[in-house]
Amino acid sequence: MAIVTLTMLYFGFSFLKGSDFFSSNYKYYVVFNNIGSLQSSNAIKLNGVQVGQVKKTELLQDRGNKVLVTLEINKEIIVTQGTKTKLTSELLGGSALVLEIASGAKRLQQGDTLLSDSEKGIQALLQEQALPVVKNADSLIINLNRVVKQFDQTGYALNKLLATADKTALGINATIDQNRQAIAATLANVNALSASLIETEKGIKPILGNLLTTTDSLKALRIGQTLAQANAAVATLQKSLTALEQGQGTAGKLLKDQALYDNLNRTIVSVNKLMTNFRQYPKRYVNVSVFSKKDKGPADSPADTTLKY
Repeated sequence: MAIVTLTMLYFGFSFLKGSDFFSSNYKYYVVFNNIGSLQSSNAIKLNGVQVGQVKKTELLQDRGNKVLVTLEINKEIIVTQGTKTKLTSELLGGSALVLEIASGAKRLQQGDTLLSDSEKGIQALLQEQALPVVKNADSLIINLNRVVKQFDQTGYALNKLLATADKTALGINATIDQNRQAIAATLANVNALSASLIETEKGIKPILGNLLTTTDSLKALRIGQTLAQANAAVATLQKSLTALEQGQGTAGKLLKDQALYDNLNRTIVSVNKLMTNFRQYPKRYVNVSVFSKKDKGPADSPADTTLKY
């Protein structure tokens, strides 16, 4: 009974530790450099379905402190050569093993060693995502420092501008003090001009009254006849403008014929010279003296520059 009791205790204790003497699992091995938080009884998953569990972990000091992990995988799962065992981190902080079975390869035997692989944990992913943000923040801080330095230069320029503005204000005040009498005289002239405008307004009011009377008189006329005459006048004016545009008649030729315009301009200049000479030497043209000698003066005079051509 003692032997039976000890035997039952041994097998019961082993069963509680996770040993299954009647297990339908195969044992495989995988070596990792670091297993993180992986522990015995952690799940082994294939496409999200648990197909086994971690049996135990063992430190291999003779192989650079690598870790040997013993796996128990369901016998129904066909594990082939090239199958990878990937160490993953779960959302709540635990670890698990994920199988990536190679298709079309030869099946492994129980006790073979699988390939090891590991994926980046949440912390590593966060570090990778945060690194560009940190770099951008550093660049932003550098740019802010440059902007602050530019603000310092701008503040210096503003101080100089304010000092110049103060000097300008003092100069304006001095100018006003020097020309105070002239400014007072100018204001007096403006007041006089305002008084003149008031008087002018008084004179304009009767004119406006007459204009209103004239408007009333125009309203009394026969508007239809007036409009007909106006239309006829407009038609005649339009014909005249058309003739002028086509160069018909003297006025049209004057507008369109450059030679006629030049000749007319020369004639006006000659007449201007003649009139200027007549004003300067009238005796050349009119002489009422019987015995005095006629003063002809120069035959020509320069054109009157007061006229514009």
